Amino acid sequence: MKKLITRTISGCIYVALIVAAVISGCPWAFLTLFALFTVLGINEFHSLIGQGSEMSGKSAVMRIIDIVGATAIFIALHFTLKGSVAVPLWLVALIAYFIVRLVAQLYVKSCNHVHSISLSMMGIVYVAMPLSLLNVIYFSHSAKLLLAAFIFIWVNDTGAYCVGSLIGRHRLFERLSPKKSWEGFWGGMAFSIAAAWLMQWLSFFPSSWSIAAAVGFAVVSSVFATWGDLFESLIKRTLGVKDSGNIMPGHGGILDRIDSLLLVAPATLHYLLVINLL
Repeated sequence: MKKLITRTISGCIYVALIVAAVISGCPWAFLTLFALFTVLGINEFHSLIGQGSEMSGKSAVMRIIDIVGATAIFIALHFTLKGSVAVPLWLVALIAYFIVRLVAQLYVKSCNHVHSISLSMMGIVYVAMPLSLLNVIYFSHSAKLLLAAFIFIWVNDTGAYCVGSLIGRHRLFERLSPKKSWEGFWGGMAFSIAAAWLMQWLSFFPSSWSIAAAVGFAVVSSVFATWGDLFESLIKRTLGVKDSGNIMPGHGGILDRIDSLLLVAPATLHYLLVINLL
């Protein structure tokens, strides 16, 4: 019971922070929260990978370079899209990171260099880039659509858990997540579609959107949220760990909370681009 209460409180704080940062209309709140997620995500990714034998001696300098580089890319894209700079600052940050990271590897001894540099690149691609794309949705589309993506993730997770716990019998992907079921998957999607209908009725989406566009958004979010969760499970099972960290009481690490988001963010951006083209 105590664990459930702790999990509920930390989950509510997490949701409240995201909702406040997205809909507050204050870009600084958005920047602060998701830049923090980037720092925590990259740091946790390093710690997670460090539990594998080949990465146990990875230099702390590499971790710092990756954290600074990832955060710089996020912040640079934020200010580029905000219109605060006249040059593509994000591209400057990205190129600078790659140059510094590759050169720094030359000075690391007693290390599987290909493995080390590959995992640093994976941290940028898997964690930093999806979080950075939140800026594109926030500035180039709308804060409401970004919040909708989060709502679909949370509703899908809740629906999948409730339905799966009650009637889940057929395993969805037993090799990676023994508790997930097909019944839970379809239940999560049904909850998401219901949320899309409600948000459409409340005029949450652009006036040009049809109900089909809203439902399509829900379906895309549901599918990619599930894949995002499964991909993190793949990483953890490969490394033989249960949670990515322990920063969130009752939930594990930050990557355990944003695993779905890391695939939903790029999928959402692609979906919005397609919708705008139609």
